[in-house]
Amino acid sequence: MEIALLLGRVCFSWLFITSGIGHLTFQKKMLVGYAQSKGLPMPGLMIMASGLVELIGGLLIVLGFHAQYGAWLVVLFLVPVTLSIHNFWAVKDPMAKMTEMANFEKNLALLGGALILAYFGPGPLSLG
Repeated sequence: MEIALLLGRVCFSWLFITSGIGHLTFQKKMLVGYAQSKGLPMPGLMIMASGLVELIGGLLIVLGFHAQYGAWLVVLFLVPVTLSIHNFWAVKDPMAKMTEMANFEKNLALLGGALILAYFGPGPLSLG
């Protein structure tokens, strides 16, 4: 069963590692435009900072090295993004509203996973 925890950490952190890389490289321009459309201040800086938080948090989690700190970094990323970017309640277009609601709910599930990891830690097969 120890391998299940390792696989869980890999699956969970994959999203944050790949998204963080995207924020810092090939998706940066698109994400800055999206952040601008949502009215975020300093979108370029916000995209870079959130990408670093995601990447570092995801790497700490997957390695099991200070994974609880990594989980808190993921929480630090998810809470403002979920409330400011995926604010489905403010969207008028029904299709866009449905997309934002799905992303809001996905982020709530990820937030739950991060909080569980922050509490319990990475388990065996970790570098921590």
